[in-house]
Amino acid sequence: MTTSPVWPVKVELSGRFDQPEPTAALRELYAGLDQELLVPLWTQIADLMPASPRPAAVPHRWRWEQLARLAARAGELVPVGRGGERRAIALANPGLGGAPFATPTLWAAIQYLNPREDAPVHRHTQHAFRFVVEGEGVWTVVDGDPVAMRRGDFLLTPGWRFHGHRNHADTPMAWLDGLDIPLVHALGSAFFEYGPDQVPAAATPARSASERLWAHPGLRPVLYPNPAPSSPIAAYRWEHTDAALRDQLALEADGAAGVVEPGHAAVRFTNPTTGLDVMPTIRAEMHRLAAQVRTTERRETGSSVWQVFDGGGIAHVAGHAWQVAPGDLIAVPSWSGYRFESEHGLDLFRFSDAPVLERLHAWREQHGTAGAGPAPAPRQRVGRAARAADEER
Repeated sequence: MTTSPVWPVKVELSGRFDQPEPTAALRELYAGLDQELLVPLWTQIADLMPASPRPAAVPHRWRWEQLARLAARAGELVPVGRGGERRAIALANPGLGGAPFATPTLWAAIQYLNPREDAPVHRHTQHAFRFVVEGEGVWTVVDGDPVAMRRGDFLLTPGWRFHGHRNHADTPMAWLDGLDIPLVHALGSAFFEYGPDQVPAAATPARSASERLWAHPGLRPVLYPNPAPSSPIAAYRWEHTDAALRDQLALEADGAAGVVEPGHAAVRFTNPTTGLDVMPTIRAEMHRLAAQVRTTERRETGSSVWQVFDGGGIAHVAGHAWQVAPGDLIAVPSWSGYRFESEHGLDLFRFSDAPVLERLHAWREQHGTAGAGPAPAPRQRVGRAARAADEER
């Protein structure tokens, strides 16, 4: 038995104060609009043009303890190979109807490799990164360049680079994958291509070729004078990130500038060929809160995902308050107020879609105040790209 397809457009009569009075003639007009797949703006404007962002995504916290347990079980039951390609389990935001997206523009997943296991080589137009919360032993090979993955490392796989993963160790390993899959999906611009079934059995140098060429502070190889859309550095090592955060807090203790607010150090991973974000669609940062610090509440257009790297505290997002531990992940939708409180200290990795919002001249942020009690009227400032547009006008 077949069923008639549901017509995709149905304009409803409404007796709301901001809608025309329901009449037989109006019903006839709406039926004609339905038939021609037309929708009048006056019935949709409240949803399409709200006074402030009303994202479908909602704030949510995923526990690393539970993610790691389920990923390990998947390691027992689900093979890695052609077809599934990766043993990656995506975060599904409760507000997005079951889509495997952490936010409308960002994809986040825990990926898991068993001992001596390979994830085969492929490439895709989506930009990707890895962030390692715990463990080591896995190597990612990006366009033939073997890159070690260790705790605290931030590793890039820009779009359309062949890459595979190999676990050389006798123990399993899990890490965070972040991609712009939802954005690419919405734009209808995804391409995918298989590479070799086996990850090349390359040597395992202490530093990748990309690090040897590019990862020297303030120094750029003369051979490559032109800007690149994504950073050529395959791995941003934890020892450098840790030192930068530690030095910011030390400067604060000496009475010098450096932190974004009292007790709150932060660094942004950048593309050395441009000084901008590491990839065109993803911004990545590392934040460190000293003990007993409460950050200023912020709101931003666009969305972000935070992962606790070390320490503990409380994450406040749009009325939610979650006690967080290492590995926990938090989705912050657009224009949702958020702040953090540390206990004995708190390190947080963050990635967001800010580069996209800036290029669209649509990025804004709003600051409140840290601590308890009523906040004064927040100040608002517009992102770098939008400010430039204002100056042009």
